[in-house]
Amino acid sequence: MSQKIEGNAPSAIRTTGPIGGKVAASGAERSRPVEASAGGDSLRLTGEATGLQALQRELSSASAMDTARVQQVRDALQAGTYRINAEAIADGMLSLERQLGQ
Repeated sequence: MSQKIEGNAPSAIRTTGPIGGKVAASGAERSRPVEASAGGDSLRLTGEATGLQALQRELSSASAMDTARVQQVRDALQAGTYRINAEAIADGMLSLERQLGQ
């Protein structure tokens, strides 16, 4: 199967040329970093993105576990008084399943 491509290249395709219109001479010193031309690009975060950043900072500073609760469970296990609530576990699993299904 063969295809014929006609027409001009789309405007989104750009050629790669020298930065700022300058070309280094053959054998020229190249130890300096290449300087990019000053661009007009900018970035502005939406309110939602700013809120997500604040949440991320808050979560990264919080402890991943409740040490007081861990100690309570540890003490109950050692004392033999820890009771497993199967209904609460099942409810939590079903709740998670509902959330993932949305």
